[in-house]
Amino acid sequence: MEQTIPAADHARKGYPGRAEAERILAEAEPLNPGPWGDHSRTAAHCAEKIALYAGLDPDKAYVLGLLHDIGRRFGKRHLGHVSDGYTYMMSLGYEDAARICLTHSFNDKRMESYVGSVDTSEAETRLIREKLQEAVYDDYDLLIQLCDSISGAEGVMDIIDRMGDVKRRYGFYDPDKWNRNLELKAYFEGKMGKDLYEAVEKDTFTPGAG
Repeated sequence: MEQTIPAADHARKGYPGRAEAERILAEAEPLNPGPWGDHSRTAAHCAEKIALYAGLDPDKAYVLGLLHDIGRRFGKRHLGHVSDGYTYMMSLGYEDAARICLTHSFNDKRMESYVGSVDTSEAETRLIREKLQEAVYDDYDLLIQLCDSISGAEGVMDIIDRMGDVKRRYGFYDPDKWNRNLELKAYFEGKMGKDLYEAVEKDTFTPGAG
């Protein structure tokens, strides 16, 4: 059971506790129903499992994975969900979670590699560009980028299958972004000393089960 920690303490850490993160996601899903909720749960599961083997904080990894797409609570947007998530998490005082809402979509720090429609206002686009330039990626940014690339709504996917699915849906997948995801897979397998899919229980995990 998670120890009860005052919300202000979590804010100082830059992200909410597990129970609060789960509440935030559960509150958001009815506002924009769709598969993104279970995708987020899969990402959280993968992040936690990788963190356990890679020497990272599994609770932090879980929470950041769970909230990386929280901007989708504000509607069916593409690039807009990045700025929405960043702004929302910042409004709650969770700076680390806010950064992940932004960095998870840019594994090479290039806005041009974004897969999806650019549906942001000038102010939102400027915010994303500025915060990307300021961001210094750490292993949590890289971890959620990897987990995003293997997480489906029904469970863990092969990274090639997942990227191929995105490419089929949008008609494009930046080759540099594709290759970077494969580099991230190799990077974390090296840190874990373990096969990625074994670590994240690819063949047995189902979001919402248990």
